[in-house]
Amino acid sequence: MAEKSQKKPRKSGVRRRRKPAGASTGLLATELASTSDRELPPAVVELCEAISIDGGAVLSAYREPYGGRWLLLAALPIERVAATPYQRNLSDMHVRKLENVISKLGRFLDPIIVVRAVKVQAAAAPASDEPVRYWTPNGHHRLSAMKTLGAKSITAIVVPEAAAAYQILALNTEKAHNLRERALEVIRMYRELARLDHDTEEHYALEFEEASLITLGLCYEAQPRFSGGAYHPILKRCDQFLKKPLHDAIATREARAGAIRELDEQVSRHVEALKAKGLTSPYLRSFVVARLNPIRFRPKEAEPLSFDEVLERMTKAAAKFNPEKIKMDDLAKSGGAPEEG
Repeated sequence: MAEKSQKKPRKSGVRRRRKPAGASTGLLATELASTSDRELPPAVVELCEAISIDGGAVLSAYREPYGGRWLLLAALPIERVAATPYQRNLSDMHVRKLENVISKLGRFLDPIIVVRAVKVQAAAAPASDEPVRYWTPNGHHRLSAMKTLGAKSITAIVVPEAAAAYQILALNTEKAHNLRERALEVIRMYRELARLDHDTEEHYALEFEEASLITLGLCYEAQPRFSGGAYHPILKRCDQFLKKPLHDAIATREARAGAIRELDEQVSRHVEALKAKGLTSPYLRSFVVARLNPIRFRPKEAEPLSFDEVLERMTKAAAKFNPEKIKMDDLAKSGGAPEEG
């Protein structure tokens, strides 16, 4: 009798890929292209005319395959395009790499995504007589590279719905975000939206992704080398979206960011004391913060703690924390995110 072949044990930490959905959705390939201008919605026709007035050219009108929404593929004067003012800072290394590759290949193949927005902040406008007409929430690095190379125009997928510019975290997959970049993007977006309307934080849950990123963004603004990674796991569990208009909620956010930074000053003193004892590790701050964390061993059935309750308990724990009682073995058993500074 032949022996049964044994299945190979699954490697720990390896996730299986998701299987394709059982039912198909969206449009067929033959349904994407427009057959005539009469098929286009009035808003899309108006956008085509605006692009022409701006000195651009519509190359094609089509519907995207998943949701069936209309998009335009257009060539735009490059001086009319700018990154949204609340985006993360450019990565010089990433831009230089793009410049080299585009120049070497002699091709620009990846259109940027833009929305048309006539009224933009002065900070977003380039030093040119031509006013900015288009924002790109996904394509900052490609746009910068093309401008450096002296390109006259750039190809772009134009989204008729201007609200897409505020969904930057969901759209921008050009370069992986770290925590600092995500938080700074969110707070910059927050300030812009607070200026434009009176909706609550909950209304923009998709755009902001996490309530904790708003608070951490304020921390990074005040202290660029702030070690947000040590506090992020805790804030994700206790910092919730506020049911207030953005222009009112910002005061609460600033108070929360101030409380975290005050706590971090205490944590920094403990970290220095541990270093003075000869304990050296990139995880010292995360170790101290974990010791102060009131959520870590809290029973699952217990009532969740609010942000204020968590910060109050952590502040009291920080006052009682004694670095002299910490041994190297305690540190060796811990893990966490290293300091970002």
